[in-house]
Amino acid sequence: VQLQAFGGGLVQPGGSLRLSCAASGSIFSINHMGWYRQAPGKQRELVASITAVGYTTYDDSVRGRFTLSRDNAKNTVYLQMYSLKPPDTAVYYCNFWQRGRDYWGKGTLVTVSS
Repeated sequence: VQLQAFGGGLVQPGGSLRLSCAASGSIFSINHMGWYRQAPGKQRELVASITAVGYTTYDDSVRGRFTLSRDNAKNTVYLQMYSLKPPDTAVYYCNFWQRGRDYWGKGTLVTVSS
């Protein structure tokens, strides 16, 4: 499975940004897709995840501000981020899980700063 991520960049506090990630390769019907992030000096943490049937999980720090959705026909997930804060600054990594294995995309940097 290969993952290609799009989005990221510099945004002011309170702004919005959208990340997307497309999966390709041998994809089975039972899988999860989502985003993790890693801030400088911190461990990688889950931001949000969505199953193939649409069940979502969010970290408490982003619930209500971020929305994760997916298009199964395109094997693509979209992370819409609103009301961004400086602590959201991190490298964001797309994640795909199936059959007990994790796949990772290259990270994309999100910087929230004035």
